Order: sequence, then C-alpha cells, then structure tokens
Amino acid sequence: MSEREETLSVARAWLDGYLRAWESNAPDDIRAIFAPDAVYRFEPWTTPLQGQEAIVAAWIERRDEPGSFRFEGAVAAVDGRRAIIEGVTRYDAGTTYSNLWVVDFAGDGRADAFTEWWMDQASKS
Repeated sequence: MSEREETLSVARAWLDGYLRAWESNAPDDIRAIFAPDAVYRFEPWTTPLQGQEAIVAAWIERRDEPGSFRFEGAVAAVDGRRAIIEGVTRYDAGTTYSNLWVVDFAGDGRADAFTEWWMDQASKS
C-alpha cells in the first residue's frame, strides 16, 4: 500500500472516529482520535489547545448536543501524513456551516494536529 493510500485509509477511519466523538461527547472517544500531545485549533489564527486533556475539556465545554446536527463530508486530499477534509454541518436550529479541516496524523492514526476552518452560510448572503 502506498503512503497516499495508507493516509487516505487512516483519514477515513479518523473521520469516523471524529463523528463518533462529536455525537457522543464521551471523553474516551475524544482521546481516541487525538495523540497525547496533539495541537487543536478551532480557528487557524487562535492560540491552539495543547494535549488531550485540554482538547477534551474544551470539546465538552463547546459540545453540540447529540442529534442536533448532521454532517456530510469526506477526505478531499492527502499529502504525506496530512489530510484535508471538506464537509457541511447542518444544525437543527437552522445554521449551516461549510467546514474545511486539516489533520496531521501520528503513526498510530490519531491526530497530532487539527485545524478547522468554518463559515456560516448566512454570512455569505
């Protein structure tokens, strides 16, 4: 299997894990997708969260309620151990976001670094 195929497989499995964590908000599900020293940016220009416990705490604080959203997305590109994921999140409350995620993977398939870009569809009107 080529590096590209391997990263694509890892990215797809990671996305499944991310969606599981997003829906459950379970700390163990969140830890399962981030390496111990992972860096997480909610927006590219912000100070990143560093480490699993900081990521778990922020995730729980900012959590979406299970069943309150729908996500459609897929891995759009891979380069080395990096994947780009594009998606759309639709919240039951009516807000729709365009998402672009950049994920760098550790050797065990967890994210070493995660940065998300999102834009509210209403802001484009």
